[in-house]
Amino acid sequence: MEENLDSLEINFDTEGLWVLNITLAIIMFGVALGITTNDFKRLFSNPKILLTGIVSQFLLLPFVTFIFIKLVNPMPSIALGMMMVAACPGGNISNFMTQMAKGNAALSVSLTAFATLISLVMTPFNLSFWGNLYAPTAEILQTIQLSPWQLVKLVTLILGIPLIIGMWVRRHKAVLANKLAKILKPISLIIFMLFIVIAFYDNFDIFINYVHYVLLLVIAHNILAILTGFYFAKAMKLSFKNQKTLAIETGIQNSGLGLLLIFSFFHGLGGMALLVAFWAIWDIFSGLLLASYWSKQKVKS
Repeated sequence: MEENLDSLEINFDTEGLWVLNITLAIIMFGVALGITTNDFKRLFSNPKILLTGIVSQFLLLPFVTFIFIKLVNPMPSIALGMMMVAACPGGNISNFMTQMAKGNAALSVSLTAFATLISLVMTPFNLSFWGNLYAPTAEILQTIQLSPWQLVKLVTLILGIPLIIGMWVRRHKAVLANKLAKILKPISLIIFMLFIVIAFYDNFDIFINYVHYVLLLVIAHNILAILTGFYFAKAMKLSFKNQKTLAIETGIQNSGLGLLLIFSFFHGLGGMALLVAFWAIWDIFSGLLLASYWSKQKVKS
């Protein structure tokens, strides 16, 4: 059964891939409609927060994930799925969760935008670097013959271009940007969730038979990611408000991008797709739970 999961392919057609492509681009465009160049200036005016956020997401999380994988020794395809999650930038829903948690919403939006730009290079780099550092996943990467340049092109198309266009609309058509943002954010997130549900439905037997392999791993990995962001921000002596923000930014990953990369380059590799698909549902649940808990706490400095 375990060997089957490493060679198993999730059923997913070309039309579904296009829907996922377009949905992720629309979600990114919707987020970008709320971003201005001042958000970036604000980040650069406080380089400590910027560096803490970037180090937490793109250096610490992949490293902690690698150590976790070495300790628990999951199946190779599942390990590669965990590396994929850690290599992706923060999820766009993190902005909503941060606001709900009484965190630093402006910082969350700014970090999402900046992390998206960095992910054009860092996502392919982290997946290739950590994946090749671990023998079982290195073997999969060799059989796939993953091209980092192809990864960069796809991430640029899905995240980079919508980000730039959305910021342009925000700068030159602010009223239109506000109207569009109110419509696009909820609609695109609903479409994304429907996509996940349909993917589960089309592969129901596979998920029922194999979900127990990833259930506890996803929960533990997600908790680890949240704690990494929170305690690294605390170690850097950031405010509690910013600690909450970085916990959410580090713990809520862009699983949709991860799924897109898996279906585009790994042919729906069973363990990878299963883990990332379950993460896509779980981190929304855990993020909302955490944000709800923090929203009821008294505000600290």
